[in-house]
Parts: sequence; C-alpha cells; structure tokens
Amino acid sequence: MGKLFYIMGKSSSGKDTIYADLLARAHLGLEPVVTYTTRPIRANEADGVQYHFVTEDTLHRMQQEGSVIELRVYPSVCGPWYYFTADTEAIDLARQNYLAVGTLESFRKLKSYYGEDRVLPIYIEVGDRERLLRAIRREEAQATPNYKEVCRRYVADEEDFTEEKIAQAGITRRFANDGECRDCIRAIEHYIREQL
Repeated sequence: MGKLFYIMGKSSSGKDTIYADLLARAHLGLEPVVTYTTRPIRANEADGVQYHFVTEDTLHRMQQEGSVIELRVYPSVCGPWYYFTADTEAIDLARQNYLAVGTLESFRKLKSYYGEDRVLPIYIEVGDRERLLRAIRREEAQATPNYKEVCRRYVADEEDFTEEKIAQAGITRRFANDGECRDCIRAIEHYIREQL
C-alpha cells in the first residue's frame, strides 16, 4: 500500500526546496503529485513541475467532470487565484509512494479522500522574521516584484496555520528549517523511511 507524504508550512518556509530535494533522492522512490493553480507562473517555474498552470475555464471543466478533490481560492492583489488537487490517473496509491506540497486545508481534504493511514504530514517550521526575509528576497527576483502580495500571504498564514488548526489536522511532529536546510531534509528523510 502506497503512502502520500504531504509537505506543508507557512509561505517561505522552504517547502519547494525540500520537495525538490526529496524527489531527487531516488532511493526513497517518491513520485511527485503536481497540483494545479490559476495564478501566473513565476520566474524559474515550469508548467507541470511546481504546478500545472491552468485557466479558470480549465478548472470549471475539471469540476464538472468531478475530478477536483480539493479547491482553495486566495484573494490576491491581482484578483482571485485558485489552487486545487485533482484525482487523475497519475496517482495510484495501490502501487506507488508520492510526495506533494500544499496547505493545511488541502492536506486535511486529501487525508479524508485517500485515508488517514495513506496521507502523512510533513510540517515545516521557520521563524517569522526569517520567513519574511526569505519572501522579500524571492520577490526581488521577480520581473515585477509585488510586495503587497508578500505582505498579504504573510498575514494570511497567521490565520491558515493557527495552533488549533495544526492540532485538528492531526499534526504532532514538526521539522525546523531555520538553519541548515540539509539538516531539516535529513530529519524528514529519516521520518519517511520509518513510515515505508
């Protein structure tokens, strides 16, 4: 029986870096779960790698087909951005282990959909000051930096990741990524191996 390891944490906690590193560790045998978004693609992103970048029309079509498992909408300064996970032939938990990255709410919905014993949390923590500095540095690399959106995400995280919501999701173990990222990744790898 396969497992789906689900990475989550506040914005700029290093989720994407950790996700890419773990996927590159072939000995773990993890396949990516690439979710969908209607937000614009950022510099250094590629369609089908970080996300499937789609239009709202594509989202509506997939909803009508019944393939959307979970859907989130975020009001951005550029309008609403949708993020969602779809049940496609690309996910076969009967035969394969997977790695995904997303939000606390999406984790809860996937856990409900696939089963609590099959969807396991990997919660990444970083101190608030460090997260904000990382977010600003990342935004500076964009062709047109949007610092208002950085601030909106930073504030939204305080609501999205309250201690109460973390506990309700059944998350009891956390992985600190304040210092050396490789130390955090090493701890996560050990956790994954324990679960397989």
